[in-house]
Parts: sequence; C-alpha cells; structure tokens
Amino acid sequence: MGCLHLSSTFLSFLFLISLLSEVNPASFKIVNRCRHTIWPGFLSGANTPQLPTTGFVLNPGKSRTVTIPRSWSGRLWGRALCGQDSSGKFVCLSGDCGSGQIECSGSGAKPPATLAEFTLNGDGGLDFYDVSLVDGYNLPMLVVAKGGKGGNCSATGCLLDLNGACPPQLRGDGGVGCRSACEAFGDPQYCCSGAFGTPDVCHPSVFSLFFKHACPRAYSYAYDDVTSTYTCAGADYVIIFCPPPYSSQKVFGARKDGALLPLVNKSTIYLSRIHASRAALSDCLQLLGFLVCHKKYSVSPLHSKVLIFTVNLILVSLARL
Repeated sequence: MGCLHLSSTFLSFLFLISLLSEVNPASFKIVNRCRHTIWPGFLSGANTPQLPTTGFVLNPGKSRTVTIPRSWSGRLWGRALCGQDSSGKFVCLSGDCGSGQIECSGSGAKPPATLAEFTLNGDGGLDFYDVSLVDGYNLPMLVVAKGGKGGNCSATGCLLDLNGACPPQLRGDGGVGCRSACEAFGDPQYCCSGAFGTPDVCHPSVFSLFFKHACPRAYSYAYDDVTSTYTCAGADYVIIFCPPPYSSQKVFGARKDGALLPLVNKSTIYLSRIHASRAALSDCLQLLGFLVCHKKYSVSPLHSKVLIFTVNLILVSLARL
C-alpha cells in the first residue's frame, strides 16, 4: 500500500508540473498585411501538443491570435489563391495542404511555401525559430519575438516579394511561387541528400544564393543554420504576412538586435515585379564577375552550368527592361 500511495503521489506531482508548464502558453498573433486574403496553416511536430486550429481564413488587414502550448513544435505558413473546386473541395494554388478543407488537420504545405518553424521551450529552456525557404517561397513573412528573455530574440523572415524575380527554372506551376532547387531538379547536391548528406559536402548553390541575397536571415538551404536559426525564452510571437520591407528594416535595424545579417538586403529592398528585372540583372552580373575572377577564367563543368544559368538570367532580365 505504501508503494501504491507513493506511486500515486508521484504521478500527481508529474501532472501538476505538466499543468504548471502550460499555465502561461505562448500567443502567436498572425497578421495579414497582404492586399489579398490568405489562409494560414499549422502543422504540429511529432509527439507535440495539438493546436486549437490548424487553418483559418484571414482577410486583408486582419489578425488572429492563436494560443500555443509552451511545449509545442511545428510550422506555419500562408495559403493563397484558395477556393472550392468542382467537387466542392477547398483547394489553394499556393501553399495548399491537401486536406480539402480550410483546416489542414495534420497535413503540411505543398511546396513552394515560405515556412515559419518553431521549437518552443527546447534546449536550455529556449525557443528556437526560423523562417525557411528550403521548401521554396510563396509569400513574404516576418517573425517577431515579443517580451522574451535570453537568446537573441531577433526578428527574422523574408520580407521581399520574390515571385516576380524568381529564376525561370524555379517558377512554380502556373508561375505561382518560387521553388527550391531541390524541388525543381531533385538533384542530391541541391537536396543535401545521399552523398551530399553532410554540411562538409553540401554547400550553397547559385539558386540558394538567390534566396539568401534577398532574404539574408532566412534559411536558404538545408545547412544554413548559423545565420538562420534564432532563439528566445518565454516570448510571444507576431507573424506578419506581406510586411512592408522598408519600414520593417528601419525599425528592426534601429534595435541593433545583434543578428549576424540584416533583415533585408538594402540592394534589393525595392525588389518587386516592377523592379525585379533590374535587380536580377545586377545580381547576375555581380555573381558572374565573382565566378570569373575567382576561377581565373578556368571554369569547371559545375561552374559552367552556373555561368550558363546566370547568363540566361541576364538575357531574361534584359528582355524585361
């Protein structure tokens, strides 16, 4: 009986601890600054608490706050161009989760999609978070930690609209979204898989550098950890879709948050469908010059492909000017 009583007391203690850990859950405020409606989606990680919602509609200028358990890990993204198909299923041309309804119910985003990834209360009690373009890009996104302590609590995201500047080889179906090189080509060197499955042999490609140049703090490929993962403790989070790039950069630049890279690359701060051609042309010329100078005109087969790609981008850009 003594052992039974001790066991019961111990279980009650564990239950109390679990309750206390969720007394102060995190709040995620999702804000739509886009000019169009979006449908945010959530996917919880394995062995992590489920959320009260896995998807909802958010009209332009509106926001919604979701209560998140402090032990949660998972990702969220934005869906766009959504509606019912001929069979009555809810589908999205951008970021669709395939559930056939507004709630994603355990299904993740179909690439290309800009992802905000979180592990709350991880090692050392820190939250780990990032904005990832490893699965491609569909919408501008900004993640801001509020009221946290410990870690760097830096803002991160991809604030620019890359759809108009997306290289032709990476454009999604119907021109919607910008795919990663892994998604577009399936090559292990771009996917960091197989023989390229370690950071020693999987390096940034010209395609991932396109993303990194425009969005310096976002994950651009699988091993982009050092400049792309941020930490905070006990914070609430604001996730803004389509944030204004200039004002966001000005605000967070003034805070001197200690991040290694700027939130926005100033040379591409006006990157849009109108300015995409000139910006892409400048980037391509810089990259072409770098490769030629550093290879001293002796170009390997791999770099030949890179040069062909950059020349192609230049020609496309010239055609748009």
